[in-house]
Amino acid sequence: MNIYQHFRPEEREYIDQVLNWKNYVEIQYTPKLTDFLDPREQHILKMLIGEHGEVNYKFFGGSPEVERRRALIFPEYLTATEEEFQISLFEIHYPTKFVTIEHRQVLGTLMSLGLKRGKFGDILNKDGKCQFFAAKEISDYIKSNVETIGRAGVKLSETDIKNAIPINELLLESELTVSSLRLDTVISGIYHVSRQKSQLFIQQGLVKVNWTLTENPSFECGVGDMISVRGYGRVKILAIEGKTKKEKWRINVGKHK
Repeated sequence: MNIYQHFRPEEREYIDQVLNWKNYVEIQYTPKLTDFLDPREQHILKMLIGEHGEVNYKFFGGSPEVERRRALIFPEYLTATEEEFQISLFEIHYPTKFVTIEHRQVLGTLMSLGLKRGKFGDILNKDGKCQFFAAKEISDYIKSNVETIGRAGVKLSETDIKNAIPINELLLESELTVSSLRLDTVISGIYHVSRQKSQLFIQQGLVKVNWTLTENPSFECGVGDMISVRGYGRVKILAIEGKTKKEKWRINVGKHK
């Protein structure tokens, strides 16, 4: 069976990587810790590792409700503790009376350090308090290189992950039927706009899938995908339930409140 046929062509490299991780754990009898994975990458890893083999996996991203999580792949006879995920939590101190710091500014600053996106987890921002998760192996580098975010001078302090800002953002689950899994069709169904309008959103650069700008209206959506349309909010595809008698797709989505 061709394993690649169940996934997108552009995911082939990541699929090979997951299979290599699995093979490494099977041969070396030693755990493998990944970078932070987005929900789609987590879904693919889950599918490829499976539930009842000689290799197990566990996800953890610093706190229970985060989206980006590291995976620990390990032999079935071992157990995984949170400490093994090697996650640091940074708090950003800045003059909150005079400036505000947004999620995109934090991400932009972190990416400008020349590190991969996979080295950073979720960015938490609530009531002027701002934190982010990062891989522990780069924590010293971050502390040495981040002095400003946007126009604000900042200081970073590392704190226990138990001090993470609680995420109480609930997903409003709903089921809908769409004629295809094309991005423009799915956006049209989720946000109750015309297909023409959803295509316009995509052309204007307002649409991201898994935090990446996507300009292809025929992009095929899958389980775990996080879709965001600027001004309309974010939606995660939780499940694809199959087809109706009229050959339409039934999908289950969770919309962020």
